[in-house]
Amino acid sequence: MKIVLASRNAHKAAELEALLGDHDVITLPDDVVLPPEDADTFAGNALGKARAAADATGLPAVGDDSGIIAAELDGAPGVRSARFAGEHATDQENLELLIERVSIGSPLAYHCALAFAEPGGEEFVVEARCTGTMAAAARGSGGFGYDPIFVADDDDAGRTMAELSVEEKQAISHRGRAAALLRERLEQ
Repeated sequence: MKIVLASRNAHKAAELEALLGDHDVITLPDDVVLPPEDADTFAGNALGKARAAADATGLPAVGDDSGIIAAELDGAPGVRSARFAGEHATDQENLELLIERVSIGSPLAYHCALAFAEPGGEEFVVEARCTGTMAAAARGSGGFGYDPIFVADDDDAGRTMAELSVEEKQAISHRGRAAALLRERLEQ
């Protein structure tokens, strides 16, 4: 199936393309306007994007909203993960602010909601998490966003997500788990 990804994030597009196997993930056309991410939940933001992309392109679409949740910050940055340090903050600025505000070893969770929408048809949302802790220092050159400080509970070696190979990360990440649920649902 040909699916439009309701995102212009190249990292997410590459990850989702690899995770969805036989499905052909195409990038969002430049002229498609996505709604603002102003919902209170990851699912709400993902579904809004999926609906907009499906309506604009006439193709099935997947919307993604994901982020990091810090127990020490009462769940922040959460749905504001991409804008944690400000509306136009870079990944590095967001990462630095989280390092400044969260203690080493504090519980973290990555959360991902993937919404599927067909033009005028079926809609559903799948969600998954990856739990972990705050690293003592940023490590690794892979991944993106908060990956250099996120030590996944599922990695016995204590590496950050940025130190994992692509395959290792996909096997345990929030997006990898959500994509597996999405793929399973699409194949039913």
